[in-house]
Amino acid sequence: MYQRYQIPFKYDKHKDLTFSVEKEGEQFIYRRQCRDEEIEKILAMDQGEIIVNPIEPLTKPKELTPYFLIKLDRNLMIEPRATKTIFLTFPIEIGVYIFSKEEFKSLDSFTFVKPKFTLYGDPRQGVICKYWKSDVYLSIPNTDPFQEGIMKLKIINNHTDWVEITKAVFNAYGMKIYYNDRMVSMKAVMRIRSGAIADTDFRDSPIEEGMTNALEIYTARKLSITSQEFVMEFGL
Repeated sequence: MYQRYQIPFKYDKHKDLTFSVEKEGEQFIYRRQCRDEEIEKILAMDQGEIIVNPIEPLTKPKELTPYFLIKLDRNLMIEPRATKTIFLTFPIEIGVYIFSKEEFKSLDSFTFVKPKFTLYGDPRQGVICKYWKSDVYLSIPNTDPFQEGIMKLKIINNHTDWVEITKAVFNAYGMKIYYNDRMVSMKAVMRIRSGAIADTDFRDSPIEEGMTNALEIYTARKLSITSQEFVMEFGL
């Protein structure tokens, strides 16, 4: 599914998904059906391509927050002054883009995963986050690349005591997603400052050689991003 499509085309290889761009008269029509959700748009263009790839998992059902929380299924204890690498999963959302006249434009997004949200912190000062629960892996797990991605998380404990980690919170503006035929991935870092405070951000590199850098939703919008770091100040 993740590739460039020359217009016109039709994709119907997934049992829960079809999408197409077909010419009707003098115009093109984009149609997509994903399970019970359907969408149709008129494309006023002469020629171009459609690009489909995984995107930041924050657009469905709508963009409520740029923050993303992964709850660990099993808590992780890390010793003082240690650096450890683990693997987590994250939910996949799929973006559809028009590419015409050297310009990208976001056209559509969809997901096979039911969206969930949670509050990180207290009701007055906390932030709403997209929510996902993941087991903790010591090596790359097997996943369905249309539903789950793999995050390689480097944890640096700068504290002088043992720290217990139950969650990781990120600012999605910094996500750098890569994919191939087998998986979708990203790299992230958590730097622990104390027993209750850490900061997180992302790394712009794949977890395997030869993976393709996905066109991200925020990149396509050409947003000026001033900060990609997130400070976890309401506990780990």
